Amino acid sequence: MSTHAITIPEPGGPEALTWAEVPDPVPGEGEVLVEVAASAVNRADVLQRQGYYDPPRGASPYPGLECSGRIAALGPGVSGWAVGDEVCALLAGGGYAERVAVPAGQLLPVPEGVDLVTAAALPEVTCTVWSNVFMIAHLRPGDTLLVHGGSSGIGTMAVQLAKAVGAKVAVTAGSPEKLERCRELGADILINYREEDFVQQLRKATDGAGADVILDIMGAKYLDRNVKALAVNGRLAIIGMQGGVKGELNLGALLTKRAAVTATSLRARPPEEKAAIVAAVREHVWPLVAAGRVRPVVDQTVPMRDAAEAHRVLEGSSHVGKILLVP
Repeated sequence: MSTHAITIPEPGGPEALTWAEVPDPVPGEGEVLVEVAASAVNRADVLQRQGYYDPPRGASPYPGLECSGRIAALGPGVSGWAVGDEVCALLAGGGYAERVAVPAGQLLPVPEGVDLVTAAALPEVTCTVWSNVFMIAHLRPGDTLLVHGGSSGIGTMAVQLAKAVGAKVAVTAGSPEKLERCRELGADILINYREEDFVQQLRKATDGAGADVILDIMGAKYLDRNVKALAVNGRLAIIGMQGGVKGELNLGALLTKRAAVTATSLRARPPEEKAAIVAAVREHVWPLVAAGRVRPVVDQTVPMRDAAEAHRVLEGSSHVGKILLVP
């Protein structure tokens, strides 16, 4: 039996993405087969398309780090789920397809109040934000969180979750329109990184204190300024390297502030770590989604076979929130 998926015969530009017939995935021990209703586009997918980010060993070779859909089959040893259940899932790959096999520990029920397609916008951003901002950086009520790229999929979720737990939120974005969208989601401090120095603006808005937690997607380019922007006992969580991989770290400044720097990725974590994060998201985030206090932000939906166009939109950075793909 066969299905269809977006394949990458050769690394390259968006045109490298090819809709092709592929073998139907078979769920293994502890896995379920999901009939995909939607997937979402992430920066990691672009890196994989370009040949810079191979899937982890044993993962699907197709791009796509999250999906929503209905369970089509259960593999051996799976309990607590049934064929026909509507779910969304965190993936190591394979979301750009009509079907994908998923470890049962990485499944989430579609939350109340969210339709099946839109649910595809939730797994990667909620797991990334919750694991980094809350499980690792321990954002607390009353803290100040600085989110770089506040209008991105990650950013729009980080703003909402931080506000939901009683934190103050600062964001950087590249246009007044994007900053306005962040304000609508609850951001308190709006910084246009094209026109303003985020360190100065943050200090001004916090009476010189700085940010207790910074969620950073830029890496090397922002490393020095992020340390300057941290408050005493601040925590810098680096989750992306859009601004390069090698930077100079001022240990003196870090010691003076008694601050911490962490860097994590989600895709390559072992299944048991992903399952723990997914369980924490289900416990802490899903009730907020069901209550309407946190919602996925979707910019547009694109046919999966036109994934190349979705990648062009993502790389153009004109969007706010997530771009979804539907088979």
